[in-house]
Amino acid sequence: MLRGQLIEIISGTVFVFIGLAACAVAAIRRSGVRLFLWLGIWSAMYGTELLTRSPAVVAALPKWLQISVPYANAVTLYLIVVVAFLAFLELSIGRLRVVIEIIIVAGLVVAVAGVGWFVLGGSEDKFIQYNHLVTVSGLLVLLTVLAVKKLADKFLVFLNRRILAAGMLVFVTVALWVNLSRELQYQTPRLLNLLNHLGFAVFLLTLGYVGVQILFVNERRLLSIEKELEVARQLQFSILPTAIPEVQNLRIAVCYRPMAAVAGDFYEFVAADKKQIGFLMADVTGHGVPAALIASMIKVATQSVEACAHDPREVLRGLNRILFKQIHEQYVSAAYLWIDTEHHKALYSAAGHPPLLRWREGRLERIESNGLLFGVIPDPEYPVREVAICTGERFLLYTDGLIEPQNVGGESFGARKLEEVIRKNQSRAPAELLEEMLSEIRAWQPASLPQQDDITLVVIDVR
Repeated sequence: MLRGQLIEIISGTVFVFIGLAACAVAAIRRSGVRLFLWLGIWSAMYGTELLTRSPAVVAALPKWLQISVPYANAVTLYLIVVVAFLAFLELSIGRLRVVIEIIIVAGLVVAVAGVGWFVLGGSEDKFIQYNHLVTVSGLLVLLTVLAVKKLADKFLVFLNRRILAAGMLVFVTVALWVNLSRELQYQTPRLLNLLNHLGFAVFLLTLGYVGVQILFVNERRLLSIEKELEVARQLQFSILPTAIPEVQNLRIAVCYRPMAAVAGDFYEFVAADKKQIGFLMADVTGHGVPAALIASMIKVATQSVEACAHDPREVLRGLNRILFKQIHEQYVSAAYLWIDTEHHKALYSAAGHPPLLRWREGRLERIESNGLLFGVIPDPEYPVREVAICTGERFLLYTDGLIEPQNVGGESFGARKLEEVIRKNQSRAPAELLEEMLSEIRAWQPASLPQQDDITLVVIDVR
């Protein structure tokens, strides 16, 4: 009995191994490899069906598994066409996807009817003609698309359609030859089975080759994107201040931590001299390249408002006028702090930004003076808050990425935790406070999670 079923056993084992290998590739790569997943399941189902329809293999199984073999065969018989067209779905675009999705739904309906009928005690083949109809209809659609170059270029995602067309042609030709030979009893059953398995193997390898092509194209595209992002990262860092200016009676430290390669946070020192300096901080809504482009616009726009650096209201109004027509339904929060150490005063105004923090005499004050975000209306008003400054005070300007990180319980870092860190480190230098702040945020977030937002923080000590 074993000798008579050797072809099916060897073929089934090979197809199961190929299927498991393809699924392993899909599990390792994870992204962009769903084609390998469906090919793996398809091959494994085909191989499993060959093995479970071999009496020698079934006889070697434990009794409890032997009972489930007929049901497994029924499921495989009807669902293998669904899995096959799920693989084809990964190669299609446009209206062809809709057609294949209809075929998949039809296959599922037939599968539910066929398996359900068998479970209830009916014949396994009761609905098999409908299963064949779904299969033939789908193959005709795919053959038509492959045969017509315009259709292939329009509805298929891969580059080399000839390879897949050749593989499908071999598969269909062998399938027709095997079925006709069986009807006419032209060849021996063993030879027909071998030809059938070889035809499926050729087709499966063809699909695998196409999948590898797509994978390589995607890898090259991702590599190109990564290189471009690295260039964009370098360019973005080039628009930030290269050094911290030295201002009489001030000690300044800055922390800038983008969430991704490029960020929507921005800061600038405006019209700095030995006794006066302006601090501009902005946070573009969203992340990534679009936000980074707008941050670059802010850099250019800042140069046009340097003449009024001593007036926070005009600085913010000027920036909003420039950006309003350019940012296209994105918004920017901003804060501007002007410090005059000669006259011991500071002026502050903001556009929808978190409050300026001032640590003074053992307590933390929140200084708010907000107008509308940039990009809402063309000419909003920005109220200005004037505060006297004295030795020993500490100011903090920050973006909301500093207080929004969440812990495992979903609780934000928040203003309370921020105040706690500032209080515990009130005697430390600004640069040391920044390091401690970042350390506390890293400890607050789950270790498995990446940084959740761009973080920018400026600490200013008055000496």
